[in-house]
Amino acid sequence: MATSTETQFDPEILQAKAETAFGALGGLFIAAGIHVGDRLGLYAAMKDAGALTAGQLAEKTGYKERWVLEWLRGQAAGGLLTYRGQDRFEMTVEEAMVLADDSNPASMVGAFNAIPIIGGIVDRIPQAFKTGLGYSFDSMGPTGAQWVEAFLGPWNRSMLVSSALPTMPDVVQKLEQGAKVADVGTGAAVALVSMAKAFPKSEFHGYDNSEHALVRARANIQEGGVSNVHIHNSDEESLPSDHSFDFATCLDCLHDMSHPHKAAEAIHAALKPDGNWFIVDVDGRDTFEENLADNPISGFGYNASLLCCMSSSACVEDGGAHGTMALPETKMKELVTKAGFTRFRRIEELEHTFNAYYEARP
Repeated sequence: MATSTETQFDPEILQAKAETAFGALGGLFIAAGIHVGDRLGLYAAMKDAGALTAGQLAEKTGYKERWVLEWLRGQAAGGLLTYRGQDRFEMTVEEAMVLADDSNPASMVGAFNAIPIIGGIVDRIPQAFKTGLGYSFDSMGPTGAQWVEAFLGPWNRSMLVSSALPTMPDVVQKLEQGAKVADVGTGAAVALVSMAKAFPKSEFHGYDNSEHALVRARANIQEGGVSNVHIHNSDEESLPSDHSFDFATCLDCLHDMSHPHKAAEAIHAALKPDGNWFIVDVDGRDTFEENLADNPISGFGYNASLLCCMSSSACVEDGGAHGTMALPETKMKELVTKAGFTRFRRIEELEHTFNAYYEARP
């Protein structure tokens, strides 16, 4: 029996837990290296350039060779770039798709824009633990809106029109003929601009209460050259309850909301009787035990919740504090059914690393 000065432990379990913690620490520093590569244009300089030495990459970018060499070694050791021997490093086509091309759904580099803001979030988290109140996305400043846009933008830009909408043929037909569309939780309006370009006869309305995201939305609309997109601050202008909309979308945002049930009810009131609601949200399981046993994204999901998703949902006194993993398929169905929708389906044709896709009908 262990005494007060002696603790029994299994050395193999201890070693495994230490390795897990060290792996997380390694992930932190590798993530920082990814952000550096993106921020300094190192990935962009390596794309389509073949195998390069540190000296060659330093010459292309104007940086000091010794610093470039250490970054290259870290990237290769972390499995992100390919080492070709003789101090030469290459970015393969696949690596470029993930790290240097935000026009495809495999792009991940934008997610690492979170690195500069995580420290500030972590500094505020102890207060949230004491009060129960979280922080809105706007509390992260303009950088927070840019991060969310960079993280979610590639899929909305490259897959929404080409792959997702065709799973709802009647929606495509409506959009081609001229439909009225609401994107609730529109963020930087990347999805709206993509749809507006593809369907110029339709009219698109984006609703969000993040001032920083709305600034980005207006900039994206102007840059996209579309005149059929209109942005609304949802704190000042609610979604009309006149059943005038043909189509609505909520793209990776319901679990972030303080009151997702109110959003669902408002969308039901806004849609025509034959309207469609397209929902994208995190593909969780019904219970924590199921996520723990059979969901590879659960570690990411629950920890991300502390920093942004649950924090956003809990940023007001009566907020639901839902969190990243809060709306698996069964709970999503329950949410939309209580709001008055009578038809709900998971769109099985669409697959993603961490998201699920649904269609609801009045």
